[in-house]
Amino acid sequence: MKDLLLTRPWLVYVMLALATGSWGSAFIAGSFATQDLSPLAVAFFRFFFAAILLIPIMLTMDKGGRRPRGKEWGLVAVLGLTGIALYNIAFFVATRDAPIVKSSLFIASNPVLIIVLSGVFLKEVITKRNVVGLLLALTGATIIITEGHFQQLIETGFAPIDLVLLFAVVCWALYSVVGKVALKKFSSITTTTYAVVIGTLMLMPFVFFETSVTELKQASILTWGSIIHMSVIVSVLSFIMYYQGIKMIGAAKASIFINFMPLSAVILATILLGEQLLFVHIIGAIFVLTGVTYGTWKPRKIKVKQDVAEVKVKA
Repeated sequence: MKDLLLTRPWLVYVMLALATGSWGSAFIAGSFATQDLSPLAVAFFRFFFAAILLIPIMLTMDKGGRRPRGKEWGLVAVLGLTGIALYNIAFFVATRDAPIVKSSLFIASNPVLIIVLSGVFLKEVITKRNVVGLLLALTGATIIITEGHFQQLIETGFAPIDLVLLFAVVCWALYSVVGKVALKKFSSITTTTYAVVIGTLMLMPFVFFETSVTELKQASILTWGSIIHMSVIVSVLSFIMYYQGIKMIGAAKASIFINFMPLSAVILATILLGEQLLFVHIIGAIFVLTGVTYGTWKPRKIKVKQDVAEVKVKA
């Protein structure tokens, strides 16, 4: 596979597009799955099945790799809490109660918030480019949430589902920032696997408390198929493809493909769920995607090589 990607570089871009595009399909799958099961149950089973696959993959890909010990367990526990448990509960509440077009475009603003939180907590440098990108993305997110009715937001405030979306974005941003610390200690597959396992264990007692066996038996094939899709394709296969892409072309270029996530979600929502893509959504999406791309892109520094002969001092 790796040799094939080296001989045909365009396949790397196709692979990245498929990987990030599959993340958008999670919005649709979540909408189907939450018709029969609660967001909590869907989140649990998604990562329960994913954990079963990730553990042997980790043991194979990162054989002999470093594992958490001592206080590091607290680090991966935070990852499991923010990125797996809390984020996915909010994510599936949103897929159940909010239009996919709205929620996917709003969550697309996440990368810029990650940069800001990285500056606050990790003391990373926040550039003017980051600030401009953040302002553009926030403008777009506001347009999407209000559908252009800014006065209504001022008069009534955020709707409950908007706060759920905001909570989801903050949780994922925190997960990503803490993940930067974890990735300095562990490989990407190990970090992800431990986060998934711990997050699943956190969800488990609540699922057994609120979900009955009857509900699980009555869940449709579409529901279980959607959960399996999110487990195998979205959570495992796309992860491997995305990180393989990072190895091939670098994180900066690969991260731009994250913009395929809201694009695929919007297209699938209009086709499969019959949702309306309003002109105001397109305007908001342009602001969000422009802000994310501009705010996260790192321009290459051009090094000017001087001829030694030109700098020699003549006697």
